[in-house]
Parts: sequence; C-alpha cells; structure tokens
Amino acid sequence: MKLPDGWSRAQLLFDDENLVSCVGLVPVMALAERAGLSELVSGKVAITASAVASAGVNPAGKLTSIIAGMAAGADCIDDLDVIRSGGMPRLFGEVYAPATLGQFLREFTHGHGLQLASVARAHLVNLVERTGLLPGIETRAYVDIDSLLRPVYGHAKQGASFGHTKIAGRQVLRRGLSPLATTISTEQGAPVVAGIRLRAGKAGSGKGAASMVREAIATARAAGATGEILVRGDSAYGNSAVVAACVRAKVRFSVVLTKNRAVSAAIGAIGDDAWTPVHYPGAVVDPDTGELISDAEVAEVEFTAFASTKHPVTARLVVRRVRDRAKTEELFPVWRYHPFLTNSTEPVVAADLTHRRHAIIETVFADLIDGPLAHLPSGRFAANSAWAICAAITHNLLRAAGTLTSPSHAVARGTTLRRQVVNVPARLARPQRRPVLHLPAHWPWAQHWTTLWTKVFQIATGPPITA
Repeated sequence: MKLPDGWSRAQLLFDDENLVSCVGLVPVMALAERAGLSELVSGKVAITASAVASAGVNPAGKLTSIIAGMAAGADCIDDLDVIRSGGMPRLFGEVYAPATLGQFLREFTHGHGLQLASVARAHLVNLVERTGLLPGIETRAYVDIDSLLRPVYGHAKQGASFGHTKIAGRQVLRRGLSPLATTISTEQGAPVVAGIRLRAGKAGSGKGAASMVREAIATARAAGATGEILVRGDSAYGNSAVVAACVRAKVRFSVVLTKNRAVSAAIGAIGDDAWTPVHYPGAVVDPDTGELISDAEVAEVEFTAFASTKHPVTARLVVRRVRDRAKTEELFPVWRYHPFLTNSTEPVVAADLTHRRHAIIETVFADLIDGPLAHLPSGRFAANSAWAICAAITHNLLRAAGTLTSPSHAVARGTTLRRQVVNVPARLARPQRRPVLHLPAHWPWAQHWTTLWTKVFQIATGPPITA
C-alpha cells in the first residue's frame, strides 16, 4: 500500500454531519434496550438529592450514554465524546456531553452503586434469555471469583492505597484500587461478568467474597442454571465463609487451600501408589516459579477443613504435585504440592483439569483492562465504582451481541468485537424520509454485521422487556 504524493496538498474539513464512525452502536444499543436496560435503570436507580440540581436527572439516559461510549472504546470520561461526533445525535436521542456524564457519576454514593449493581445482574439475566448467551447453562455452570489491582497515580483518588499484585511472577506493592469480580461461564459459552465490586487497594483479596459468591449463584440460577453450579477460586477464597456460602446454596465448590499443618499432614498421608499422572491440554503456570508446566501427578484424600470453626467441612482434598526441576542434583525426587478442596463428583484427574480452568476469569480481566477499565477516571470512589459496573454491563452487552453475530464472534475478545462490529463507519441518508445507512463496500464482516442487525430488529428478540 502506497499513498500518492498528491495527498500532501489535500484540504481537511471536519464538517460532515452525515458521517458516523461507530454505526455498530445502533444494533448493540438496540439489543441493550430489548433487554430492558433503560427500564431497569429507571426502576432501580434514583438520585433524589444531588449537589447540582440537574446532575441526577434522567439516570437511564446518562448511564446508557456511558455504556454506549464504552462499547465504542472509551476508557475515560473525555473519551465519551465519541458518541457526539458526526451524525451520532441523529442516530440517538439523549446524547450527553462528557462533562455532564462526569458530573452525574460524581453524584453516586455507595447506595446508588448497589442499585446499579442490581441493574447489571438483572440485565445479564435478560440478555441470556434474549440471545442464547451462556449456552448449556441448564446443564452445568461455572462461577469464578478473583480480584485484580488497577494502578492509579493521582493523589486525589479516594480509596487508593498500596496492595499486593503479581507482575512477571513476582509479588510487588502497587498503589491502586482493587475490583473484586465474579464471572459465569459454561462449557460452550465464554464468561460474562456476574458482579463487580470496587475496593480499596489494600483490601485483602477475599474481603467480601462470600456475599459476591451468593449474588453470583443467585444470578446464575435466575439466568437458567437449573443443573450443577461449580464455584472456583484460588487460595484467597479457600476460607470458611466462601465454602459455607456454597454449602448453604447447595452448589459445588473447588477452592485452593493454604498449606498449614493439617493440610501438610493430609498430603503426607497419601501413598506413593495413589498418584495419577495428568497431562494438561495447555501448559499451566506454576504459582511458585512462574514457569509453564504441562505434566504433573494428582491424588486425593478425604479431609476436614476449617475444623476449628463452628462449621467444619469434610470434602475431597485433591493435590497436584510437580517435580521441582531446580533440584538438579537431587538424590530423591523433590515435589511441590498444590492442594484444593472440592465436593465435586468428578474423577480426580477430571476434577483437577476442571479446577485449572478457573483461569478463564483472567480473559475477562484482560478484556476489561484493554477497554473501559484501562483507567478509573474519577477522584471519587463511588464514581469509580459506578464506572466499573458500567464496564461490566458493557462487557456482557458486547458478549451478547457477539453471540447473535456468529459463532466466532461469540467467543471473540472485546477489542475484536469493537473493531469488526461496533466501530464501523457509515453515511446517513433519508431518501423519501426512510433512514438509510451507507456502509463500506467490501467490508470483510458485512454478512456477520447484517446477521446481528437482522436478529436484533426482527421478531427473534421480541419487544423490549419492562422492568
């Protein structure tokens, strides 16, 4: 590809009000409305007292504007201006300026954040019902929980503090805010965000985990998870509160246990002939060394966890052991042991493979970090909390749109969906007062885009859902 020299003399005019750069927002936001987003916000979110009289007015219009901007690639408040460029105000009503949206977010309190979180859960349930998101959820669903640390650099960030995170396999202290998230996935369906809760950077990874797990289980069941539900988590969530929440909800659990005397004694009681070789379909990361491993051995033993609490739990202690290759001059094999507690009924090798797939939640974190959670834009903690919840709604909305587009888009990354589905240029026209969108000729994903448009606007999705 070569640019002709004549373009150096070209004149630039930003003056066409019939051009839009992200016409894919039309079917995507139509899908959001079909799933009742505006009705849910109007029925659940109410800002009655605000520092600025007009700031809390029309929360449905302002939140949908934020979500539309995020779907188009906005990762800060100023970037939300993308929904006002060119002919966008002709496509959508109630298009707000970034300053108005930032002022609106600053009116949020903790209670308003809980209201918006309720909207996110209900909207996810509606999306599953409308689009076939999470195929196979009626048979088996996986609920994963994990946290991450998003770095911040301004001194005025409420809640920002130093917390532990892992970079290149090493534990480091970093100043930031720590979202705790739960996801729901199936054997055939990519993960969606069941809930997200912003916390101070210094918050322990397991803080608030039990209530998050309970909400995620309820959301999964409301979305159609009538079969088995398996909750998975790493060592931060292998505690009595999380396991008790799973037991009370009558679901399966698979959580890593921190090694203590009791766990070490149980591992030592496993006979040498009880270990079964296991080969992972893809290499996994050793949490001790950060190196990739593809082979290990697993065994299981009955174990009573949390024996010193009021609610001890007896289940299977599945142990994975890996040869310590660093011991090059060993006389006897040296192993590293990684135990997790589970009440699943799968054979020991299958249980280990299923537990290792907990890492699927990292793909959701990668999508969020590569999108709306690249920044936490406000100085106020509650505003950043609302921003994180809007990011979760956007992730689920794009995932649902991808499900309607094609099988490959159903599991595509958010960046791919934005590039191929949302950020499509178009020219607006109204011959004989009929709206027409002129899209690029030879667009590689024209057929997929047309499929999404047809499924959203035809009877396949039905009328909008009321709150």
